[in-house]
Amino acid sequence: MSKLNSSHYAGIPELYTEHHSWLQFWLQRRLGCSMDAEDLAQDTFVRVIRSQQNPRLLQEPRHFLVTVAKGLTIDLFRRRSLERQYLEALHNLPEHQWPSEEDRALTLEALLQFDAMLAGLGVKVREAFLLSQLDGKTYPQIAELLGVSLRTVKNYMAKAMEACCLYQLEQRL
Repeated sequence: MSKLNSSHYAGIPELYTEHHSWLQFWLQRRLGCSMDAEDLAQDTFVRVIRSQQNPRLLQEPRHFLVTVAKGLTIDLFRRRSLERQYLEALHNLPEHQWPSEEDRALTLEALLQFDAMLAGLGVKVREAFLLSQLDGKTYPQIAELLGVSLRTVKNYMAKAMEACCLYQLEQRL
């Protein structure tokens, strides 16, 4: 382990001891749910460990922790919204067509990963991709809807397709 990594990990216990309770309380006040607050507080520290950010170098550790926790909170709400939408779609099917619990879990996980991939795209790139793939719009229609040139739409779609290809490669590994 390098000195950077050693000092990074050496600072984690102090950061956790000094700020975990505060962060959990902060999250609970905002979320209104102690279990979600506990989970997100833990996930925040896991994210800090993975970030390789040296906790001892943080000028404002609470600000850093709140920033990480806010991102995780957004992910939580986004995940729950997607889950809710998926379950609503299932309930529109006849019960005999519902997938098994295992298939539902696998499908939901794939949806969440795909949603994360889409979230990594720029707003207009994502919008162009969704207009094309979900609404069946042509590139000229997308250009008109987004107020951009046809060439720009082609660039957006190339970026989106590249992201999809990378997503598929990651799924195979």
